[in-house]
Amino acid sequence: MAKYDYNLIVIGGGSAGLVTAIVAAGAKAKVALVEKHRMGGDCLNTGCVPSKALIRSASFMRDAKRCKALGFESAKVEYDFAAVMERVARIIKAIEPHDSVERFTKEGVECFAGEARIKSPHEVEVDGKVMTTKAIAVCSGARPFVPPIKNIENAPHHTSDSIWELRERPRRMLVLGGGPIGSELAQAFAYLGIEVTLVQGNSQLLPREDPDAAKLVYDAMHDAGVEVMLGTKALECVEGDGGWALRCEGAGGGIKEIGFDVLLVAAGRTPNALNLPGLAEAGVKVDGRGAVQVDEYLRTSVPGIYACGDVIGGYQFTHTAGHAGFFCALNALAAPFFRLKVDWSVVPWCTFTHPEVA
Repeated sequence: MAKYDYNLIVIGGGSAGLVTAIVAAGAKAKVALVEKHRMGGDCLNTGCVPSKALIRSASFMRDAKRCKALGFESAKVEYDFAAVMERVARIIKAIEPHDSVERFTKEGVECFAGEARIKSPHEVEVDGKVMTTKAIAVCSGARPFVPPIKNIENAPHHTSDSIWELRERPRRMLVLGGGPIGSELAQAFAYLGIEVTLVQGNSQLLPREDPDAAKLVYDAMHDAGVEVMLGTKALECVEGDGGWALRCEGAGGGIKEIGFDVLLVAAGRTPNALNLPGLAEAGVKVDGRGAVQVDEYLRTSVPGIYACGDVIGGYQFTHTAGHAGFFCALNALAAPFFRLKVDWSVVPWCTFTHPEVA
């Protein structure tokens, strides 16, 4: 085209999309950002911010319970579970302005609320309005993966997206998954006096970490009162006179039912690529997990369309999404005259259990 409405249209207002948009706007490009749900994405609304807020409150309870080790004769703490969860919500609200439409509009980004549809490598439709662009950045993130366990849809279950709506403290919580999300939340809820059982299919808690570090966390989980069941396969959710239970096959092959009032599914995350309207029709290739395939410059299989953040799989962290957003913006704007390879040579991460694993 001789002229475009925008230099870059960014799809998704999470960490990857926000950094991509603001870097592009800082380079004086004309940028549009499309977000169909909430600005700030997972990090602000359902991930980093709420989980760390909960962990802070839970850590206070932990310290109170081990007050003698800290030099105090006694410490009595009474708390209201709903008040703790309301505090989490208040902290999200306090940080929201940093990722808001108002803030990004002031920075020169035109923000649109609605679902984006890719019409072509240079056209994006939002609520019936078609906008043209030199390049598109797909930053649509990921969502919690709910495994196809029989009857799970009828059981009282949450994911890391919805657990923050909880206001009544359950007596028993079953956490399905022993990765960073499952481990952090299982331990935090246990410190708040909930009976927590963690079921992990892998033979190691935190399977991406060094075994000796994972063992330290495993021991700390036990000290916190979490029953950790490793090498255990979830089979189906069943309802009986005693309420709901998860039927599992243990490491030794035996069948066991674990009762729960709330099931927290923390079994990983699925990239939001296959459900992005128009992406497949545009010819953008995805892998078997549904992640957008990109090269070292964050280019997809279709010229003019780039992608970064959780939607491309790999390191699904807020800081890596932001890191890639910088390269995504520069490469999309400077093509074909200039490009930079994304540097993944050093990728730090931390799991905020007690002890932390970094």
